Amino acid sequence: MRAAYDLTASRIRPGRIVAWTLLFLGGVVMVTPLVFMLSTSLKDASQVYDLRVIPEAPTLDNYIEILTDGRFTRWFLNSVVVAAIVTLSNVFFDSLVGYTLAKFRFRGRYVVFIAILSTLMIPTEMLVLPWYLMASQFGWLDSYWGIMFPGMMTAFGTFLMKQFFEGVPDDFLEAARVDGLNEFTIWWKIAMPLVTPALSALAIFTFLGNWTAFFWPLIVTTSADLYTLPVGLSSFAVEQSIQWEKIMTGASIATLPTLIVFLLLQRYIVRGVMLAGLKG
Repeated sequence: MRAAYDLTASRIRPGRIVAWTLLFLGGVVMVTPLVFMLSTSLKDASQVYDLRVIPEAPTLDNYIEILTDGRFTRWFLNSVVVAAIVTLSNVFFDSLVGYTLAKFRFRGRYVVFIAILSTLMIPTEMLVLPWYLMASQFGWLDSYWGIMFPGMMTAFGTFLMKQFFEGVPDDFLEAARVDGLNEFTIWWKIAMPLVTPALSALAIFTFLGNWTAFFWPLIVTTSADLYTLPVGLSSFAVEQSIQWEKIMTGASIATLPTLIVFLLLQRYIVRGVMLAGLKG
């Protein structure tokens, strides 16, 4: 008994207590806005400014009204289409470019890579005007393509995929070439399955970034039928009064796809972090 008590006591160290306390406090800080968002979504307009977490008279009327509003359904589908297409485009093109930069030796390869990385240092606000002029010249204003084209490929995704493809053994690729496979098939069937964690991470980051995008869709769209969900929800705040209960209800529903995507792909994120540590 004495030995067991000493072993248990040795595991409870002050540093561990401090670490768990800080993690708990950080978790509370992160979760509190979500709790109040859900709480506000269950209140009517007269209770919005009541700061009690549990509403005095909780109601689902806000959810019924939002879900039966044809505008909200259209905004939700617009966000799904935009986020899904841009995510698929990034996964395909960023991985293809990353594989090329990682596994092919050609003149100017490093110059191309540095040029791609240099775009990360340009603030998004400086790119809005060139994007708008391009969309105007090509007739992409107020269209799905106008919303999507700036994010179809990203420098971050290219950099991420290049780093992971460099860890793929060249022997696997050479063996596939000896068997007569072309380069596209080698990339698709041999290299891509070996970097699944990186692909999953890229998919999550891209989906979340486009699902919550507000600034560019607000600028490039003028008709309400093409609004994405963040832009559409903002319309509840520019009428006669700010309808916080509807905004919070819409935001609560909007978090569901992001949670689903994260829950489906989180194990690949963990694997990606572990593999990155092993590479280091």
